[in-house]
Amino acid sequence: MNGISTCNSGVGSGVSAEPLRSLRRRRASPLFEFRRVVGRPLAIVLGLLAWTGFLAGWHLLAAAEFTPEQLLPGPLAVMDALWRLLAEGSFGIDILQSVKRILVSFVIAVSIALPVGVFMGAFPVVESFCNPLVSPFRYLPAPSFVPLLLMWLGTGDSQKIALLVLGVVWFLVTLFMDNTKGVRDELVECSRTLGASRLQVLGRVIFPAALPGYLDTARQMLAVSWTYLVIAEIVAATDGIGAMMMRAKRFVRVDDILAGILVIGLLGLGFDLLFRLIHRLSFRYLR
Repeated sequence: MNGISTCNSGVGSGVSAEPLRSLRRRRASPLFEFRRVVGRPLAIVLGLLAWTGFLAGWHLLAAAEFTPEQLLPGPLAVMDALWRLLAEGSFGIDILQSVKRILVSFVIAVSIALPVGVFMGAFPVVESFCNPLVSPFRYLPAPSFVPLLLMWLGTGDSQKIALLVLGVVWFLVTLFMDNTKGVRDELVECSRTLGASRLQVLGRVIFPAALPGYLDTARQMLAVSWTYLVIAEIVAATDGIGAMMMRAKRFVRVDDILAGILVIGLLGLGFDLLFRLIHRLSFRYLR
């Protein structure tokens, strides 16, 4: 009897009952497990549901007439405006100009930030020299340089590209440095033990090991570069998506402005998917 009562008291105690409660919770809500992998079909369904809810809420808000229709057009009106802009022909040129500025500026920013970030992450003496200069610039808003860039570079593409470079280059340096620091010390020590020189370790060990991180960092920071596009193109610009939006503002064409925002979002999503595809195809060994 004493043994049975002891067992019963053990089952009823909080120590042994807690795992049972956790098991019941896991069975009750399997979708909300910590770090549970979501399959691709379920992820697609959830994404479609999110967009359906967003578009439905937007449509209902526009139909409720809390604000004039001219100031808050619905999704269908924005799609009509986008189709009209594309049919006119000039908006296609604006899109190409904006994409060109983004790509040119981002290539320049990566070309500057990557070698600096690699050397800062690999050699602490370089980090100690450069970091006091790089860190404060990350906190300076890029639009504050617009007056200087206009005086130095004029109103052409050079000023806009320089602004886009300033918007991301300092963050790229820091993130590339962190990617470089993430390479395991064992790889560096092993290569040095085998007689590799510093440049060989840097070029054949550290850089290839950190390359997936570099590409992922570039993907994330390209999104930030798109956020500066309108700022770069609203100042003394005659073409580009931002310039089209400023022209639409003069005539209170909110549907055109929202169409421009939609195009920027779609272009950003397209480039993000492209980077993901390149990452997946280039580094299959990570999976």
